[in-house]
Amino acid sequence: MSITSLVSTIATLALLLASGFVAGKLKFVDEVSTERLSTLIIKIAQPFLIISSVINLEYTPENLKTGMKILVLGFCAHIVMAVVAYLLARPIKPLNERKLSEFAMLFANCGFVGFPILESLYGAEGLFYGAFYVLSFQIFVWTWGISIFARKREDIKITPKKIFINFGTTPCLIGFLIFVMNIELPGFIYEFSNYLGSLCTPVSLIISGANIARRSLKKMFTNKNVYYVCFVKLVVMSFVMSTILWLLGLPEYMIVFAAVMGAMPCPAVVTMFGELYRISPGYAAELVGASTVLSTATILPMVYYASFLASHPLVSLF
Repeated sequence: MSITSLVSTIATLALLLASGFVAGKLKFVDEVSTERLSTLIIKIAQPFLIISSVINLEYTPENLKTGMKILVLGFCAHIVMAVVAYLLARPIKPLNERKLSEFAMLFANCGFVGFPILESLYGAEGLFYGAFYVLSFQIFVWTWGISIFARKREDIKITPKKIFINFGTTPCLIGFLIFVMNIELPGFIYEFSNYLGSLCTPVSLIISGANIARRSLKKMFTNKNVYYVCFVKLVVMSFVMSTILWLLGLPEYMIVFAAVMGAMPCPAVVTMFGELYRISPGYAAELVGASTVLSTATILPMVYYASFLASHPLVSLF
């Protein structure tokens, strides 16, 4: 695990976000551009990012075992975080903002921001971990996530098709099958997947920066609910998950991995659902923007905390 590489990655992500902010202020990237770029990322680049993250690691029984451990960890982590988010979002009013807050507390930008962080810590193996975690993320988004928005709404439904046929879950399953069946693909397929997947992080952060540029920074950073949600999302979730795994005596890589996934900012899908279901889209954009900015300052301390826990097994502290 390389802390130096992590610091460099966080600085790079911050500069990409700042570049998007400047581009937005200068009108180089307007609202129409961000919508079209978002579609490009979600429907084309993201699937190949997920697939390439799985297929680029050599198949071995040990790698498959590790991937399945991460998948189980992902499901368990989302169950725990769902309970925490439900309880901590209850004081927020009105109902629509509470729904968005709960969703934003629970789900993280584990792909576009999480993948480069994991790669800086663990190399290609980190991307492999992330891809298996994303599968649990996608299934929870299209089940429990949708059920959050469906409260007191008759027009929002959960369907089996939406759970498994979408631009996140489907490529996860495709990549998993290619990996498990140990299918050897032509070299240009790997390169093609890597090139498309590499668009996700820079373009998504530029989009986020441009969206922030169109919001009132004063309103965004003076809204107490935004700070509250960001604190829960960026600090509390990371603290809870890494501490639980430490108490369970799990290995260092899993403790730090859980801390990183818990410390990621709110995903762009918060804004997407806010607009799709007409649930306070302005507040959704503020949550995504503020959490993305603040995460550049909180990720490193949470990784240090998890590393400290991992280096001090429970039995040595008592």
